[in-house]
Amino acid sequence: MKQTTEKFPVTKLAGARLLLVVAPYYREIAALLQRGAEAVAAEAGAALDRFTVPGAFEIPAAIAHAARANTYDGFLALGCVIRGETSHYDYVCGESARALMDLSVRDGLAIGYGILTVENIEQAELRADPARGDKGGEATRAALAIIALKRQFADAPR
Repeated sequence: MKQTTEKFPVTKLAGARLLLVVAPYYREIAALLQRGAEAVAAEAGAALDRFTVPGAFEIPAAIAHAARANTYDGFLALGCVIRGETSHYDYVCGESARALMDLSVRDGLAIGYGILTVENIEQAELRADPARGDKGGEATRAALAIIALKRQFADAPR
């Protein structure tokens, strides 16, 4: 049975600056994720810079270093990890997700999580394709929503 979900609306944030950190280990998947992210950023009116790292494990460190420069409103973590025959998959998935959540909660960063954790390339293609799963677009929508929330709280009267 095919599950249908409604997409979260795109938050319009003209002038917002996003950094897309992508791990192109699976180049075709990364390109699909990036295409979805770029489309949503353009629709929102947000500027989008790109940085490439070797794999999903390195994405949190890249975001942490970039955040210290204090030039971005939000970040997009895009990549793909496909289960293999060893426990390496579990460590990469768990530790990259944990580190990104730590950055989000502890440091107050707006991070769109677009790291696919899948069993096979077919699942990755389905989730990454902007016409089907659009996980790159979803990650961008999430980051934009958190940026808007942060701005709302920053402007709230005390």
